Amino acid sequence: MKAVPPKIRASSPAWAIGLILGALTLVGGATVFFFNPATHGFYPRCAFHQLTGLNCPGCGMTRALYALVHGNFSTALHDNALLVFALAGLMMRAVWVVLRKGRAGRAGEFFPAILLWPALVIALVFTILRNLPAFAVLSP
Repeated sequence: MKAVPPKIRASSPAWAIGLILGALTLVGGATVFFFNPATHGFYPRCAFHQLTGLNCPGCGMTRALYALVHGNFSTALHDNALLVFALAGLMMRAVWVVLRKGRAGRAGEFFPAILLWPALVIALVFTILRNLPAFAVLSP
């Protein structure tokens, strides 16, 4: 009787996507860590700010990230408070998902669709407030 060879399963592309995203995050993080966005000109400029003179929700994010990776929390809050609180929220959500996966074996979605509209509303309110003179502290 002949031995049956093992079946070959199609590999999931999820590991490759995770590997690529991890590598890009590492390269991007190293770039932000070693090159200050305030002094190096190769970082992209905000097209919305250049066209309108107003700050979008992303204005100051790279400088805030630079400040965070160097441990300067107050500068990061000044440059972009939305990024600081969003990263804190994402870290809390990641811990929750990992703990739930450990207990129940099923974690569910990382970012459920029901959170999309509140996130967009928060970004819109943040954008409006940071462009008002009374909330100049939110502008980078």
